[in-house]
Amino acid sequence: MADGSGIEWTEATWNPTTGCDRISAGCDNCYALTLAKRLKAMGNPKYQEDGDPRTSGPGFAVQEHPSALDIPYRWSAPRLIFVNSMSDLFHAKVSTPFIQEVFRVMEETPRHTYQLLTKRPRRAVRLASHLPWPSNVWLGVSVESEGQLGRLDELRQVPVATRFVSAEPLLGSLAGIDLNGIHWLIAGGESGPNHRQLDPAWVRELRDSCREQGVAFFFKQWGGTRPKSNGRELDGRLWDEMPVPTPA
Repeated sequence: MADGSGIEWTEATWNPTTGCDRISAGCDNCYALTLAKRLKAMGNPKYQEDGDPRTSGPGFAVQEHPSALDIPYRWSAPRLIFVNSMSDLFHAKVSTPFIQEVFRVMEETPRHTYQLLTKRPRRAVRLASHLPWPSNVWLGVSVESEGQLGRLDELRQVPVATRFVSAEPLLGSLAGIDLNGIHWLIAGGESGPNHRQLDPAWVRELRDSCREQGVAFFFKQWGGTRPKSNGRELDGRLWDEMPVPTPA
């Protein structure tokens, strides 16, 4: 948990669950998996269980942390909170009752705005009728290449006030993307020693699609060996647009 975040599009992170499994190409160089290995070596108690070596790794088993549920109550000032920067709340190994507890916390702290990002929107659809969807909860899906565009169709089925897309790491062209019902799109390149190259044409395609379809556009980074290696400017300016939430 971090009150304050290096992620440009949020203000704090809250991890009621940790751990995950890779399911698509965007997961290949997962920063959270690498960080979990380091945290395990440091003795962090939340990262001592190992995940499946085929899809996860040291310290990255999916775990629920009930002790973390009270953290948002303790933050008195409103914050923009990224939920589960080290996990996916809709992972199959996260129990439905625990997901409901997380949503209860979000509903009871309307001063905060919560950003949930998932690669598993199908489960969100299945659970949608069993969860409250207050207007301070945003739900997004990761779409790193054309093969994941179907996640947008599933996202549109969830009765959430604000929907967003994270095209990071952007690994291919998403030309012609349908952003109907979407309020925000984040694009960015991959970082780390094995980062894959980001084509500026792919970013411009997304920016232009957002402008044509009335969607807020946020360009996070070009990526490189380090996240900030090549800056954040696109065509001579920063793109830090944020969504205007609509009623659920």
